[in-house]
Order: sequence, then structure tokens, then C-alpha cells
Amino acid sequence: MDISQNIKFYRKQKGYTQVDLAKLLNVKPTAVSAWESGRNKPLMDKVTLMANVFNINISQLVGDTFEVNDINPVYTKLDINRKKNVYKYAVNQLDEQNNVIELPTNNEVEIHGAVSAGTGEYLLDGKPELVPYDGEVPPHDFALVVNGDSMLPLFEDKQIIFVKKTKDVRSGQIVIADYDQQAYVKKLIKDDNGCRLVSLNRKYDDMPIDDNHEMSIFGVVVL
Repeated sequence: MDISQNIKFYRKQKGYTQVDLAKLLNVKPTAVSAWESGRNKPLMDKVTLMANVFNINISQLVGDTFEVNDINPVYTKLDINRKKNVYKYAVNQLDEQNNVIELPTNNEVEIHGAVSAGTGEYLLDGKPELVPYDGEVPPHDFALVVNGDSMLPLFEDKQIIFVKKTKDVRSGQIVIADYDQQAYVKKLIKDDNGCRLVSLNRKYDDMPIDDNHEMSIFGVVVL
């Protein structure tokens, strides 16, 4: 496996989320996501730190058992012209390595699908999608795109929102809920009139939480 696959493998083996690993490495979760997708490669200091975090050697992480001393016996047997070729190639590789930089950490966010502020959506089952984002990225477990206007003026159509996974929610919180097998962003209300999911845009009816409907909570919106 290459380094992108190895990072994902050893991260999951340790039981870390991308957010967990990002905190340990002092980078943004989008950087970890870019490494695991193969769109970008970590710099050597991060490779070394990850190897320590995963309690493995660097060669295991980069997917190569090559050791520095392995090249010396071969190199010394080359004639002068071939040594020059090896040197030029090594310089070229070093230049390429030094030009590998992490993507800006404030302009992308990993989206896990859409959530309805209207008539219902299905959360993404496949691979998350990285999209441009220029706003503040709070600590979160996953991000979603809002579809619809039922949560105006708090959330606009196509706005990105950030969610913390939890089953422990209070009345008045904005939640991501699975309601009859579709995903919604709504305000959870529990009072003398019962439990229900409420839209901030009053043109939408409340969604009662009772024995006639299946409902579970994915998490609470943090931004």
C-alpha cells in the first residue's frame, strides 16, 4: 500500500477519526483528508510524527522498505556517467519533495451529503466530497449542505453546516434527524404539547415525534 492508504489503515487501527489525528499532528482535518485521498502528501516532519503516533517505523508508513544504506553498494559500482545520472535524478527528487506543500487549511471542508430544510434528503453513503469553504470551521464530526428554506433565517439554502455526533440533545437545540428514513435539519422541541421537529420558517408544518413516525438523532448543529 502507498502512504495514503497506510495513513488511513493505521489511523483506523488506532481507532482515531480524521479529526483526532489532525489534533495530534496540529493540522486541520482537511489536511488529513487530502493525505488519505492521495490528493496531497504530508511533509516529512508530519510523516515522522505520524509514525510515532502509530508506533511504527517510517518505512511502514510510507509503504517502502527502502533503507538509506541500501543504495551505497550499488552506487559505488556505477561508472562516472551513471553516477552523474543518479545524482541529477536525486536532485530532481529533492526539488519535487521540497515543493510538496499542504493545501491551505481554511478553504476546503469535507461534506458528507445534504440535509433537508424542506422535504427530506438522504445523507451521503459513499465517499465524502471536499468543497471550497472560506468561513470558520469549528470542531465537528461531519459537515452537511442545507437544501431548502425551512430553517430561514438561521440557515440559508446551500449553506454548509457543521455537526457534532451525539444522542444527548435538549429541547431547543438544532439537530440533524432521521425522520421516516430521510434526513432533516430542524429544531427539537419538547414541551407540554409533546415532542416535535420544528422549522424556523413558519410556512412549514411541525413534524410530530410519535409512534407513527421513525425518528433518530444524528447529532447537534454547532455552526
